[in-house]
Amino acid sequence: MLKRNKAILYLLLCGLMLYYAKPYIVISTESLQGIFSLTWLGLALLVVGGNVSSLLYAKKEEQKKLLQQKLRKPIRERG
Repeated sequence: MLKRNKAILYLLLCGLMLYYAKPYIVISTESLQGIFSLTWLGLALLVVGGNVSSLLYAKKEEQKKLLQQKLRKPIRERG
């Protein structure tokens, strides 16, 4: 649950930074400012993609952990 909240928080912060940077971004490869803007947008896209994937796969990981806990035998039954 904590990882999910963290991923949502990071997505919101990334969206806020993109909203703030929108007026200053120049989509052009002719200048150094344009190259920096495209690189910055690429990194922001990686952040968004990583957090979205962690949100999508978090539920599968939780189900896998629950299944492993059910399959484990209690310590008293092992010996």
